[in-house]
Amino acid sequence: MEEKKTVVNKTVKSGITFGSALAMVISYTTWHSVGWAIFHGLLSWLYVIYFVLKY
Repeated sequence: MEEKKTVVNKTVKSGITFGSALAMVISYTTWHSVGWAIFHGLLSWLYVIYFVLKY
């Protein structure tokens, strides 16, 4: 049971970091602003989903 918990924790953590990195890359290439990239990185998957639906 402990092994399954470790796998889930690692998957969630890597998903969050990948979402943040993806959001920052999309934001920077779109707006050319480090400030917006950091802000959108904090929003993570919310910004990625918004960007996909909007553009």
